[in-house]
Amino acid sequence: MLDLKLIRSDPEGTKAALARRGDPSHPAAVDRLLSRDELRRKLIAEGQELKALRNQVSRRIGERKKRGEEPAEEILEMRRVGDRIAELDHLLAGVEEEIRQELLRLPNLPLPEVPPGGEESNRVVREWGELPRFSFAPKPHWELGEKLGILDLPRGAKISGSGFPLLKGRGARLQRGLIDFMLDLHTCEHGYLELRVPYLVTPETMTGTGQLPKFAEESYVVERDELWLIPTAEVPVTNLHRDEILEAHELPLRYTAYSPCFRREAGAAGKDTRGLLRVHQFDKVELVRFEAPERSRQALEELTREAETVLQRLGLAYRVVLLAAGDLGFSSAMTYDLEVWAPGVGKWLEVSSCSVFTDYQARRANLRYRPQPGARPEFLHTLNGSGVALPRLVVALLETYQEEGGGVALPEVLHPYLGFHRLDP
Repeated sequence: MLDLKLIRSDPEGTKAALARRGDPSHPAAVDRLLSRDELRRKLIAEGQELKALRNQVSRRIGERKKRGEEPAEEILEMRRVGDRIAELDHLLAGVEEEIRQELLRLPNLPLPEVPPGGEESNRVVREWGELPRFSFAPKPHWELGEKLGILDLPRGAKISGSGFPLLKGRGARLQRGLIDFMLDLHTCEHGYLELRVPYLVTPETMTGTGQLPKFAEESYVVERDELWLIPTAEVPVTNLHRDEILEAHELPLRYTAYSPCFRREAGAAGKDTRGLLRVHQFDKVELVRFEAPERSRQALEELTREAETVLQRLGLAYRVVLLAAGDLGFSSAMTYDLEVWAPGVGKWLEVSSCSVFTDYQARRANLRYRPQPGARPEFLHTLNGSGVALPRLVVALLETYQEEGGGVALPEVLHPYLGFHRLDP
């Protein structure tokens, strides 16, 4: 969440930064927040005055009792003061909860270098690889997958409904091999510690990364147990050190984790929903970093390059896109999307979003560190990126390496993980 002190000290700057996101409701929310904050401070001041008065009256009662006098008037005054203090405490608790809820609904502030505008203002910052060329019309992955016997969308829908694909045989093995390949890359070469995380988390955990309350309707919840299915491994991994104080020498911390991801709203009805393009359940290898604030911007570049390495090793053409302020995720201060080219559907497909959240998530999850031994704890910065997401990676592989007869020659880097070199009908 945003720093209330920052909002109080620079309300117009905060409004201007939020306005870059393109939502006209945000400046008004800042005004409401400041109004409640002013009331909060008035309630605190009155409460402190009354508590000081209560102490004075208490001393007078003690003095009168020592003199053998009946302090009836003072006792009555003490009751009135006590009743008002209790009322103020109740009012203060309500106002503070209103402030907390208002802060939870405000998104992060974009970094100054993030371009203004919406999706149309996203900027391609670099491209890698050459777009594949074919002597035949390339097929989309759903046709390839069905012909290869590795993708069964009808039975997946029969089991769980649309948006829940079923991979089988070598298709399932391909997905598993890709996950192992990426985990090995990030742990052995990029210095990440692998975690195996829970897939169900508490509301506090979802709130810590910004999924709640904003995305409650887009998430799956087990109401009986008050647990939420994770939309990404970012959620449990970022909360790993919630309410802890780390030491400066422990930073940076780098974690990677595989998990299935569950998202109720997989996209607008009828838009890019065929095949594996938009689904409700998918697999992903996630990268999460905990960094000192002065290193977080540099760490975003490093994180993005690490995710790019996956695509380079697989020989897939991709581009890196800097998102404009109006297209940023709720918690993000700056994001690079990695988009891979899928020739069968003729589209760039997002397979990774690499983001720096500054101290936004850290304030929500109470993630702090000591810059120096004995120093006052400060909020650290968090980052995360897909390293990378499936199944769009499978889409790009099938469509990029397809052959005219329907077979698919797989990249050499995957051969040790699969036990086979190609897919044939």
